Amino acid sequence: MPTFLHKKFKLNFNPSIKKNRLLIAVSGGQDSVCLIKLLSEHLKQLAINNIEAIYIDHQWKKDSSKHVEHLINIIHKIMIPISIYQIKENVFSEAEARNLRYKIIIKHAIINKCNTIITGHNQNDQVETLIQHLLRGTTLNGITNLILKKQISNKITLIRPLINFTRSEITWFCRQFCLPIWSDKTNYNYKVRRNRLRNELIPYLENYFNPNIQYNLHKFLELCQEDNEYIKENAIKLYIKSKHPFLTSLNFNLLKKQHIVLQKRVLQLYFHYNFNKIINTEIIFIITKPKAQKNINKYTLLTNDLIIQYSNGWIYTNFSHNSQKY
Repeated sequence: MPTFLHKKFKLNFNPSIKKNRLLIAVSGGQDSVCLIKLLSEHLKQLAINNIEAIYIDHQWKKDSSKHVEHLINIIHKIMIPISIYQIKENVFSEAEARNLRYKIIIKHAIINKCNTIITGHNQNDQVETLIQHLLRGTTLNGITNLILKKQISNKITLIRPLINFTRSEITWFCRQFCLPIWSDKTNYNYKVRRNRLRNELIPYLENYFNPNIQYNLHKFLELCQEDNEYIKENAIKLYIKSKHPFLTSLNFNLLKKQHIVLQKRVLQLYFHYNFNKIINTEIIFIITKPKAQKNINKYTLLTNDLIIQYSNGWIYTNFSHNSQKY
C-alpha cells in the first residue's frame, strides 16, 4: 500500500526519466535500502528496466565482505545488475573518500552510458553539509551544492530523490516494510567530524535553540537555491555577451557596469570554460577592484599557470610557457 513517502518520492522524478539509463549508488544503510524499494516500485509502474546499481567498498571495516554479500542479496531480489568497486589505496579523510567515490561512479556512468546517477542523500545530510560548509567558510554556490537535481556534465545528471525526506521518515519507512538494514559502526566513530556534528552538535542546537532547526535550515537552502539559480542564469547571459567572438578574452568595460556578484561569477565561468581552472577569490578581487577598472589601462597577473592581461578594457588570458594545456 502506497504511503505519503511514495507520493513525495514520485514528485521528485521527471517523467522524462523513462528515456534515461539509470545508475543507483547504494551502500546498504537505511537510506539506500529505502531508495532501492521506492525506486524499484516507481520504475516498475513506469515499465523501466534500464537501471543498474553501483557500490564502492573502501574496505575500512572487518566485516566489509559480509556487508557486500548483504547488499548483493538485496539488489538481486529486485533483479538489477550491480557493480562493486573495492578501493585498496589508503584514504584518510572524508573529503578524499567522497571525491574518490564520485570519481569512480562518474567514470562508470560514462563507460556504461548511464546519463542519470541516483543517490540516497536525505534532508539531514543536506543540513549537516550546510553546517560543515559554514564552519569552514563557503559561498552561495557552495551551500547549495547538495540539491535535488544537479547537472554534472552535458550528458550526466545527478538526482537525489530523498533530499526532502528526513532521517526519521526513512527510519519509519524501513520499519514499516521490514527492510533489511546494515548498521554501519563507522557512523558512531567520533573521530569523524560529521558524526560528531550529527550526534552531538545538531541535537544540542535542537535542545537549546530551536527544535525545528533542521527543517528551517532545509527551507533556507531552498531559498538560497532559487537565488543561486537566478544569479547563475544571469551570469551565463552576461558571459555570452561579454566574451570575445574569436579570442580568449572578456570585454571588461561591459562587465564592470554590472553588479560585483555578476562580475565574479562571469570571471569564474570564463576561467572554468576556457582553462578548466578555479581561480581563487584573491585573484578575482584583484581583477574586479576599482583600481583595475578605473586608474590602470594595463596590467599582467601570473597565477595558476596562467597569464592574465588587462589591456584597454579587455581581459586576455593564456597558459604560461611553463604549463601545458589540457
